[in-house]
Amino acid sequence: MVDFKLHVLGCGSALPTTRHFATSQIISLRDKLYMIDCGEGTQIQMRRMRIRFSRLNHIFISHLHGDHCFGLPGLISTFGMLGRRGDLFIHGPKETEDYLQPILSRFCKGLPFEVRFNPIDTYRHALIMEDRSLNVYSIPLKHRLPACGFLFEEKATEAHLIREMADFYQIPVRLLQGIKQGDDYITPEGERIPHARLTRPSEPPKRYAYCSDTSFSPSIVPLIKGVDLLYHEATFSEADAARARETAHSTAAQAAEIARQAAVKKLIIGHFSSRYEDEQLLKLEADKIFPGTILAGEGLVVTV
Repeated sequence: MVDFKLHVLGCGSALPTTRHFATSQIISLRDKLYMIDCGEGTQIQMRRMRIRFSRLNHIFISHLHGDHCFGLPGLISTFGMLGRRGDLFIHGPKETEDYLQPILSRFCKGLPFEVRFNPIDTYRHALIMEDRSLNVYSIPLKHRLPACGFLFEEKATEAHLIREMADFYQIPVRLLQGIKQGDDYITPEGERIPHARLTRPSEPPKRYAYCSDTSFSPSIVPLIKGVDLLYHEATFSEADAARARETAHSTAAQAAEIARQAAVKKLIIGHFSSRYEDEQLLKLEADKIFPGTILAGEGLVVTV
C-alpha cells in the first residue's frame, strides 16, 4: 500500500512563540494533500518542507480560533498568485464562510478559481468528505466554541495479482482488472479459479484521527477506537489541570488516557502552551499512561 503520511507544520497553541508555529498539518496520500487547520505561518512551513501547493485541494478547519485559521487568507491569496485554476474546498464550522468571505471580497478579488465551503455540523459524527482515496468524518469535540476533530479513513486498495498464477492459467489481459477487484476466473474448460487463489490481499486500510482543541472527552473513544495514529492536543501538564478545565483544553495525561482507552496504535501530542520551555515534561506525563507517546514538532513526518 502507498504511504499515508502526516506532516506537522505547526504544533503551538494560541500565544505565538519562537519555538513553534500555530497549528497546521498536512496529510499526504496517493499523490494528494489534505490540510488540517491553517494557523499563521502555514505557507512558510509548506515552503520549508517542500510541500507542493498545487496538490492541495481540501482544507479542514476544526474551529474558528485564530491559531487554527488566521493563515487561510494568506494561503488563498498565494494560490491566486500562483495561477491556481482548480476549485479549493474548505470544510469547517458554518461560521468559516462568514469569517472568510469579507476578507476574500476585499483582498482576493478576481481569483482564477472558486473557493467552495462545506459547512460541518460540529455536534455530529458524520461523513463530511469522500474521494477515491479516503473518507473523512467529523469528531465532535468539547471546546469553548463549536469545534470538531477529523477521522481520515483510507479506502481499501485492490488485491495484488499473483503474476505466476495469471501466467499459469493464461488469463487474458482484459480480465485482470476484474480479478483484482474480486472476480473469479473461468477457464476455457469451464473450471472456476477462485479470486483468492489468484491474488494476495492488499494491506488493511489505515486510519488517522485528529483531535484538537478539546477538554477531556471520553465520548470520542468509540469514534477513534483502534486508529493507527491519533493526534490529541496536550496543551497543559497535570500541574496546570485547573487551567486546562478553565480553557477547555486537555493535559498530556488526559490525552494519553484517551489513547489508552481507544487502544490506538500510536499517539502524537501537540498544541503546547507557551508556558513550557521544554515539552519533555508533557511527554513524561503521557508516557506513564501510554508508553511511546510522540511529541509533535515542526517538520515532523510520521507514516500512519
